[in-house]
Amino acid sequence: MKHWLFKTEPDTYSIDDLKREGRCGWEGIRNYQARNRLRDDVRKGDTVLIYHSSCAEPAVVGLAEVIGEARPDPTQFNPESPYYDPKSTVEQPRWLLVDLRWKETFHAPLTLKAIKADPQFSDMELVSRSRLSIQLVETAAMKAILKHCRN
Repeated sequence: MKHWLFKTEPDTYSIDDLKREGRCGWEGIRNYQARNRLRDDVRKGDTVLIYHSSCAEPAVVGLAEVIGEARPDPTQFNPESPYYDPKSTVEQPRWLLVDLRWKETFHAPLTLKAIKADPQFSDMELVSRSRLSIQLVETAAMKAILKHCRN
């Protein structure tokens, strides 16, 4: 089992939306490296930290679980979707999603500022490769984040 951090803009889709729906297809990934991680590395049963980005206080805000393997993202085929890709076909889809299930909303979110200030998180991709929307989280960092967010 691996641990991941998935970024989302809370104005578009927040941890509250995931909690209300219970589950979702994590759609709209349009970066090839992130897509490759969904295809090659993210697996059913993996845990996912939900991270709110592009907001007043970017932070890890909750926890989800991957409940389905990567599959084609249907939004790439819909011309009315902001995620439409006219070069993608049903026969050769470019973009994938995984299904997530909400597990927990943290009462004590861990802010990006706090993550950057804490040396135990210095190796996190969130610090070194901050723009990537699907990031691997090492077990030690995952445990430390959960400890902080659950206290």
